[in-house]
Amino acid sequence: MYQIVKKKVLNPTVTQMEIQAPLVARKAEAGQFIILRVDENGERIPLTIADYDRENGTVTVIFQVVGATTEALNHLEEGDSLCDFTGPLGKATQTEGLKKVAVVGGGVGCAIAYSIAKKLHRQGAQVHAVLGFRNKDLVILEEEFRKASSKLVLVTDDGSCGQKGLVTDALKALIDGGESYDEVIAIGPLIMMKFVCKLTKEYGIKTIVSMNSIMIDGTGMCGGCRLSVGGKIKFACVDGPDFDGHQVDFYEAMSRNTAYQPFERKAHEAICNLYRAEVK
Repeated sequence: MYQIVKKKVLNPTVTQMEIQAPLVARKAEAGQFIILRVDENGERIPLTIADYDRENGTVTVIFQVVGATTEALNHLEEGDSLCDFTGPLGKATQTEGLKKVAVVGGGVGCAIAYSIAKKLHRQGAQVHAVLGFRNKDLVILEEEFRKASSKLVLVTDDGSCGQKGLVTDALKALIDGGESYDEVIAIGPLIMMKFVCKLTKEYGIKTIVSMNSIMIDGTGMCGGCRLSVGGKIKFACVDGPDFDGHQVDFYEAMSRNTAYQPFERKAHEAICNLYRAEVK
């Protein structure tokens, strides 16, 4: 069993948990993910590793409550334990040799972006972080990013925190202002990554995206996380989750990711009703 040693609510829909998992922590790297089950009857869901502490044997995950499993996970407290916590899975983000990088994060994707920014910063790279949220109430990890980057640009859709606009607006302003990057790393909603890639392609800047495809087993056997990258079939769990963003077929990826949304909403409503009934 994998005990929850710390739990922190980051905003109304996003929670951070630190899990006791020494074997996973020993091998974990930025960009990799784990697959967990809340209990023996639960489904398997992938969550990207937001941070790890090899000395204390803990792994930090940050998740958004969107479905039945994340709702059930969010009801656990410090001292409770998870049934399964498997990993690290996937390939680590390649950061070697990078001197100056723009790390672009959107929403809960900033949790993944932070682990990469932190690793780059530790390696001595110059990191410019561009973070986007819908409004100030949804901002997460601002202080952590300030420590892991030499420049931070925070934007919100409504202008309630930082600059008003989109991450693409802020990134374009940096590039047009004379900033030159070895690479852009974009992590967030598929639509955000798509338009970041469209922008950077115009400037000829290599761009890496982290694909949060639907997964079941995490070993490439189920085929649920397949993507078209450069006209070839790839599997996010074993070939990624990082890919060349200029080669990803985002239209196909977005179509596949919405396939289970009706079922997800129904399952979420059912488990919410269950918890309400228990409270009564």
